[in-house]
Amino acid sequence: MANEQQSLLEIRNLSKSFPGVKALEVVDFTVRRGEVHALMGENGAGKSTLIKVLTGVYPRDGGTVRLDGQDISARSPKDAEASGISTVYQEVNLIPHLSVAENICLGRQPTRLGMIRWGAMAERARTALARVDLKMDVEQPVSSCSIAIQQMIAIARALDVSAKLLILDEPTSSLDEKEVEELFKVIRKLREQGMGVVIVTHFMDQVYAISDRITVLRDGRLVGEYKTAELPRLQLVIKMIGRELSAMPSANREAVGVQVGQKEVLVELRQLGRAGSIAPFDMKICKGEVVGLAGLLGSGRTETARLIFGADKPDSGELLVDGEPVRFNSPREAIQKGFAFTPESRKTDGIIPHLSVRENIVLALQARQGALKTISRAKQLEIADDYIKLLGISTPGPEQSVINLSGGNQQKVLLARWLVTQPRLLILDEPTRGIDVGAKAEIEKLVQSLREKGMAVLFISSELEEVVRGCQRVIVLRDRAKVGELSGGQISEENIMHTIAGHAK
Repeated sequence: MANEQQSLLEIRNLSKSFPGVKALEVVDFTVRRGEVHALMGENGAGKSTLIKVLTGVYPRDGGTVRLDGQDISARSPKDAEASGISTVYQEVNLIPHLSVAENICLGRQPTRLGMIRWGAMAERARTALARVDLKMDVEQPVSSCSIAIQQMIAIARALDVSAKLLILDEPTSSLDEKEVEELFKVIRKLREQGMGVVIVTHFMDQVYAISDRITVLRDGRLVGEYKTAELPRLQLVIKMIGRELSAMPSANREAVGVQVGQKEVLVELRQLGRAGSIAPFDMKICKGEVVGLAGLLGSGRTETARLIFGADKPDSGELLVDGEPVRFNSPREAIQKGFAFTPESRKTDGIIPHLSVRENIVLALQARQGALKTISRAKQLEIADDYIKLLGISTPGPEQSVINLSGGNQQKVLLARWLVTQPRLLILDEPTRGIDVGAKAEIEKLVQSLREKGMAVLFISSELEEVVRGCQRVIVLRDRAKVGELSGGQISEENIMHTIAGHAK
């Protein structure tokens, strides 16, 4: 365990802004020697910004950074490495066609008279790998190694520069349980050697298995620093979400709720799963029902949606539609079955920014009909006008570029795109993120009206009050696995948070 007095990294009053966004506001962060420190927070909390400022990707606007008692101000990742800070990112940044040794020593190869000393480089690589308990042929290409081994090679490369502080950004996202434990053995060994390790992760179980302390950020501000052993899981969830249980309204719905047996099941998952995305689990979605997926960031909500929609392929279990097994090889096949999906990131995965409102609205319908059944311009205008009125999309007209609309109106255009196809199942992933309160209320009202007309809806939101307000059943996920299911009077923010924390109430 870390010595209370031996601070390795001290960040004080760190601030960073982008146009219109205060990403970090007077944040303090301390890492001690021989400590594993988890940095946690939901989307937009400021974790990535803090790491990028620390490692020289972004300049800071204010505050101080001291490493090993010295003030530092990294202007680039190379500067940060020279100071003793090494980072291993979620996407392992190795060069596949180069050898293990070349990757470990890249940019700092031992030379003599301008020539690379290949023998010395191989020996240096073997020494670096020994620090992570890895013995292997350092001449083999990285592309021949598994993801887990590549992760270890990336850590060995990071340690090759006499690092004092190692930052691991989502290091276990592509690893199975056995590989995670092997990685944790290495992290514990580094901790025993006196190194400071910062781990950024969304996996709660892993945080409690490996970390000594936890720092929680929320909306760019410091919530607090806590000893892991003294912070109950439920309190961690509360601090990340920002809602005290005492401030949460109790469930006010009737206890009967929706009984699956009383409604016609449209979609059923039977032990459907995908390694590295979501553990196999069961779920039913009935016609005329809104089913919520609740959980912290990284819990597997979006991964579940992508499996159902055919964007990712399962490697276990089966998906049934109307009681018949189906296997989607692409989203196009899901669309043919009457599925629709509005993704979490409307700007990158949803709207086509430089197309008009009309073109964005008819896109899915045209794709379903195929290139040989072109929708006439007149029909496109008729459809666009109808849905602009139906959803109250604020736009000068159907030919307006969708990029010029507000976030709420862009979201309505996305909804219009899928409603035009008259779907049987509508999957909504964070449909109200980044839009104003009025637009949120309109979208929630629309979802309920669609349910009343018999549509099945899968509703994903990090805003628990939205899930409680609009869903008849809630599937609770944690660390990419289903950990509970609530219905009727069981559905409340308090019960969801207890289930996430692993304490059924």
